[in-house]
Amino acid sequence: MATDWLQKLVDDGAISGSQLSDAQQMASELGIKTEDALVKLDYVTGSEMGKLQADHFGYDFINLDGAEITPAVIEMLPESVAREHLVIPLSMDGEKLLVAISDPMNFEVIEKLRFILNREIEVAVAPEEAIQTAINRHYGQSETESVDSMLQEFTETSIDFTATEVTEAETAGEGDDDSAPIIRLVDLIISEAVTMRASDVHVEPFEDRVRVRYRIDGVLVERDSPPRRLLAAIVSRIKIMARMDIAEKRRPQDGRIKTRGGGKEIDLRVSILPTNWGQAVVMRILDRDSIKVGIRNLGFSEENYRRFQNIIRRPNGIFLVTGPTGSGKTTTLYSALGELNRPDRKIITAEDPVEYLLPGINQVEVRSGIGLTFSSIIRAMLRQAPNVILVGEIRDVETAEMAIQASLTGHLVFSTLHTNDAPGSITRLIDMGVQPFLVASSVMAVMAQRLIRVVCPKCAEPYDPDPEEMGNFSYTEEQMAEANFVRGAGCKHCQHTGFRGRKAVFEMMTMNSALRDMTFRREPTQNLRRQARLLGMRTIVEDAADKVIEGVTTFGEAHRLQSGGH
Repeated sequence: MATDWLQKLVDDGAISGSQLSDAQQMASELGIKTEDALVKLDYVTGSEMGKLQADHFGYDFINLDGAEITPAVIEMLPESVAREHLVIPLSMDGEKLLVAISDPMNFEVIEKLRFILNREIEVAVAPEEAIQTAINRHYGQSETESVDSMLQEFTETSIDFTATEVTEAETAGEGDDDSAPIIRLVDLIISEAVTMRASDVHVEPFEDRVRVRYRIDGVLVERDSPPRRLLAAIVSRIKIMARMDIAEKRRPQDGRIKTRGGGKEIDLRVSILPTNWGQAVVMRILDRDSIKVGIRNLGFSEENYRRFQNIIRRPNGIFLVTGPTGSGKTTTLYSALGELNRPDRKIITAEDPVEYLLPGINQVEVRSGIGLTFSSIIRAMLRQAPNVILVGEIRDVETAEMAIQASLTGHLVFSTLHTNDAPGSITRLIDMGVQPFLVASSVMAVMAQRLIRVVCPKCAEPYDPDPEEMGNFSYTEEQMAEANFVRGAGCKHCQHTGFRGRKAVFEMMTMNSALRDMTFRREPTQNLRRQARLLGMRTIVEDAADKVIEGVTTFGEAHRLQSGGH
C-alpha cells in the first residue's frame, strides 16, 4: 500500500520516477522509510510530504506553527510518550482526543495511544519537525532552554564554578548541585551543534574570552561566547564525558563521547590541546547517517559513476582516494564498502582511529604504542583470507609496500593518500620509496576529491551571471542554452547562508598501459596529468564547473577550488 501511494506521487507529478528510485535506495541503505528519505534528499519538504500523506489517506493536515494547546489537553499525554513516539495532543471532543502525528500509517503508535489513554484517538498529520518544536514548546524543554538563554543567565549573574566543583558534583551524583548549569550548558552546545548540522565544535580560550565555533558545511560559524571564568568548568565537564584525565592540563589528550541528542545516538571524537590561554577543545561529531549516503548520492557525474562502479568490482588491485583532511574520503570509501558488503565477501579494515562502526565488516584500530601499526595489521589480516581490505591511510613506505603486496596476491585494496590531485599520488608513492614497477602493476585507479557547498533548495533562485563572475570558466553555446544557474537568497532553512549541505567533486584517473609505462619510467606529475587528460580525465575544477551549470552549486564555490582552496 505504501508503494502504491508513493507511485501515485510520481503519477501526479509531485516527484519524478528517478527521485523515487533515489529515495528507495537511500531508505534501503539507512533502514528508514522512503517518505523520510524523500525529505532527507530535499526532493520535498516536511510540510509538503505531510500534506501529500494527509490528502492521500484522508486525514486533516495541521499547521502547528504558533499553535497554542491548552494545558489540560497537554496533560492528557505524558511527556515521555510524546517524545518517544513524536506525537502531540491537540484537542478534546467529548471522549475523543485529537493527536498530531507525522506518519498516519503508523497504526502501532495509534493503538498504543488508545491503550495507554483508554479513549478514542483521532489523527491529524503534521511535519515531524513541527511536532518536535511543539513538544518542546508545550512540555517546557529544549525550546525554552537554549545555549543563548543559558549564556545570558551566566552573563547576568556572577555564578562561578571551578573544575573541582564540577568533578565533585558528578562523582557524588548530585543532579541538583550548583554545577548542574555547566552540565546543561555543555549538553546544549552539543545538541545545538547537531541540530545545526555541524561537523565539529571548537572551544578556544583567549586572554579575555572563550570563543565557541561550529563548522557547518565546511565553514566555521561563531556562536555567543561563554564568560572566560567558565572555561575550566566547561573543559572539565567535557573531559569527564570523554573519560579523560581531568588533572592533566599540560599534554594533549584524545577521547570519545557517546551521548544522545535529537532523538538519536551521537558519537564525538574529542581532542584537547594546551594553548597559551588554556586548554582548547575540538569535538568532532561523527554522524553515522553521513557515511550511509549511498554511492549514487555522493555527487558523481554519470561518467565517473560508471568508472567508480567498474573499479570497485574488480577482484584485485589498489584504489586510492586522495584529498586533504575533511574532503569526504572516509565517506566515499565507506560507501564503496557498503556496496561490496555482502555475505559472500570478507572485508577487513585497518583504521586510525575507527570512527564509524560498520555492521558485517571486521574493523581493526591502529595502536602504535603496542606495535599494532598499519603494516603489521595488513600482514596479520592477510592470514584471515579477506576479499577486500581497507587501509585507512598510506603514511610510509612499509605500509605502501604491504598494501601493494596484498593487491598483487589477489586482494582488492582501498586506501587514502594526502595529495592535492590524482596524478600526484603516483609520484608520491615513488617518492616514498616504493619501486616504480610495483606502483605501475598494482594501482588500478586514483580518485581525488573535494567538497563543495550545495545551494539551499528552499531559497534557490535562478539568475544570469555576469562575465566577471564566470571568470575563467567557459561553456559551449549548447551548454549555455541548457544552463540552470542558481544562487541561494538565504532563509531560515540554511541559516541565511544560501547553502545547505555539501557534495563531492571528483577527479578520476584510471590507469592504462600508457600511464603504467610512464609510471615505470618515473615521469613527473605534469606528464601523467597531461596523458590522463588525453584519456578523458576531468579535473576537480571542471567537475565543479559542471555542477554550477546544473544548478547544484555556485561560481564562488568553483572559484574557491580553482584558487587552491579546500
